Amino acid sequence: MIPPPNVEESYGTEFIRKGIHICSLLIPVVYYFIPKTTALAILIPLTLACGLSDIARLFIPAVGRVYNTFFGFLLRSHEQNERGRRLTGATYVLFAATLAVLFFPKVIAITAIAVLIISDTSAALVGRRFGKHRFMSKSLEGASAFFLSGLLVVAFAPKVDYAPGEYLIGGAAALFGAVVEASAIGLDDNLSIPLSVGGMMWILYLLFLPALNLFKLDGMI
Repeated sequence: MIPPPNVEESYGTEFIRKGIHICSLLIPVVYYFIPKTTALAILIPLTLACGLSDIARLFIPAVGRVYNTFFGFLLRSHEQNERGRRLTGATYVLFAATLAVLFFPKVIAITAIAVLIISDTSAALVGRRFGKHRFMSKSLEGASAFFLSGLLVVAFAPKVDYAPGEYLIGGAAALFGAVVEASAIGLDDNLSIPLSVGGMMWILYLLFLPALNLFKLDGMI
């Protein structure tokens, strides 16, 4: 049995938080239709603005009080801890999306970001409500929800040539992402999940489908 969640981290608050998180799905959807340069021109300023406001929240008391008045109920306990100086999940999502767009081929970046948004949300909601069996640092139920929703993302995400092997690669990467999410490696999930999923996809593509042009989707615009 896994221990019950803290009272302060209510399921209702988590549901609202993840509902906002789902809105980030606009990032991979919009990125599909625009070139990398345009995507970065949008993401980099947003990431800087969110990150700077986060830093101001942590180091300028007046800003922190205003921030907590309006958004404090959405912050996790470690994000409110002044000694921890932790950035919010929104900053990490934008930073991870920027890195994914910058370094990964579009076909991989879209899948990795979408897995983060949908599968992390599924794992959190299912794990908190139904999690009873421990799996690494999380619950087996949450990890299963991550993997199954990851397969759904892979099924609908764009592919290079829609070869069967591409779906297997995506599924393997989703499984790896579920393990990373459950392991609680110390890096924020919003950063570790897309980077691990995207990195695993790229490695598997190079190993098993080396002839595919992974940048084919990048040149479609």
